[in-house]
Amino acid sequence: FRVLDSLNYLENLKLGIDAAGGAGGFVEAAICYTGDITDPSKGKYTLDYYLEYARQLAQLGVHSIAIKDMAGLLKPRAAALLVGAIRKELPDMLIHVHSHDTAGNSLASMLSAAEAGADVVDVAIDGMSGLTSQPSMGAVVASLRNTELDTGLGLDSIEPLGTYWDDVRGLYLPFESGQLAGTSDVYVHEIPGGQYTNLLFQSKQLGLSEKWAQIKLAYAQANLLLGDIPKVTPSSKVVGDLAQFMVSQNLTPEQVIEGASTLALPGSVVEFFQGVIGVPPAGFPEPLTSRVRKGRSLPDGTSHYEGRPGADMADYDFEEAEKALVAKYGVGIRPQDVMSHAMYPKVFADWQTFMAVYGEVEVLPTTLFLKPMKEGDEVTLEISKGRQFFIKLVSLPPPSADGIRQVIMELNGERWFLPITDTAFVQGNVVRREKAADDDPGSIGAPTPGVVVGLKVKAGDVVQEGDPLLVISAMKMETVLPAPRSGVVDRMLVNAGDQVDGSDLLLTITDGDKALADGRSESDSSSKAEWWKRWAQ
Repeated sequence: FRVLDSLNYLENLKLGIDAAGGAGGFVEAAICYTGDITDPSKGKYTLDYYLEYARQLAQLGVHSIAIKDMAGLLKPRAAALLVGAIRKELPDMLIHVHSHDTAGNSLASMLSAAEAGADVVDVAIDGMSGLTSQPSMGAVVASLRNTELDTGLGLDSIEPLGTYWDDVRGLYLPFESGQLAGTSDVYVHEIPGGQYTNLLFQSKQLGLSEKWAQIKLAYAQANLLLGDIPKVTPSSKVVGDLAQFMVSQNLTPEQVIEGASTLALPGSVVEFFQGVIGVPPAGFPEPLTSRVRKGRSLPDGTSHYEGRPGADMADYDFEEAEKALVAKYGVGIRPQDVMSHAMYPKVFADWQTFMAVYGEVEVLPTTLFLKPMKEGDEVTLEISKGRQFFIKLVSLPPPSADGIRQVIMELNGERWFLPITDTAFVQGNVVRREKAADDDPGSIGAPTPGVVVGLKVKAGDVVQEGDPLLVISAMKMETVLPAPRSGVVDRMLVNAGDQVDGSDLLLTITDGDKALADGRSESDSSSKAEWWKRWAQ
């Protein structure tokens, strides 16, 4: 079991180490590497910082230590220094090094780490290596051939694996990020390899693809705003969310600090400052922390967690959870399902809904899953051994006014008529939304393109400055929009599930006293209560 914490917060690690060790597991504790130990200007992330952390992990009784270089920042000389120092300090500790090849430097770093005493270095099959992945297995094997560190592997045994994965990767070309070469600017923005391509894809989905260079710059700025933190899930998501928010809103770091108490910051950023994922190495930066916490509270009413956020959590009743899941979804609930629900209840519920509609989609060939059938196409599907279905797409009639297509198919020669919502048609034919007015603080617009996933108010509600209005989700980044002013919700222009573009008008807030006065002038005979009811409707 590899146990890690995205902030190198030791208190978060202890629980996982104790649990895995208590279950009889081999426990590998990870040190998340960031900065550059060869550069004195990098501040707190020095060789002494990592050595002390390694000592603390060893005292917890772990069996091995992983140096997790999630962004590919570990340069060859730094790898030799860090691994050599830990090997000298903990001569019997197994050392494992993991890196990414974003800058094209990780092969040299892994060789340096091996020569300095690392027991394990991570690689990738040639066809899946390089760029934001790990260095090539073939390159590492060949480089160590006929040395004291010879792996004993032959290139002839690796080649068939590389050929196979080359073919597999070709099937997934629609999901390639478009990154064609390594980039040494990772040493500036420090985006983790596992996040780099995801962030690039998210930027395209948010309509920010032309601002990729700005997002990388904003990522570095956001990291410093958050206190210069190690960046790995989930802390990397916090930095990425803040960076995209800054670019979409055209905000400088100074403006973020100045307006932090009222800005519609992404939920992950607010939770970071509330201590939901733990305490960063140098503590929470001020004055940004106090301003973010102002007017925002946790479910228990407090502004933030003190220490380890999970310390006061009640015990989880797995047996009760299993009973509830069986009652809701039927028999067949596995222990893995209970664990998934415990950790990610919304994702699990979404998956169950998907399964109820589509069933076991893994029986579909990859090409058919990724590339829709065309009229006249015929396919043969083997659902299980001996069970085959012959399917033909006969016709795709034009969609109705509400976007429904009556798809005509043949299943083993029998004609089927399937009503399907054409989401592309629906999204392409909606009435263009009104845009928010920049000069009106009561005109609330969408900060980014996304989906409205929750409404906190309705027309007629009285709100105070800072009150939550609604929640927008964009590529797993949820943003709670706070009220920029006090007043009354005049117009509510969206519902849960609506797709919106950046700056689309979502709702308006007006001065309550003025609205009431306007209502009275319309009809002096209307009572205050009657007018408010009519106005809200």
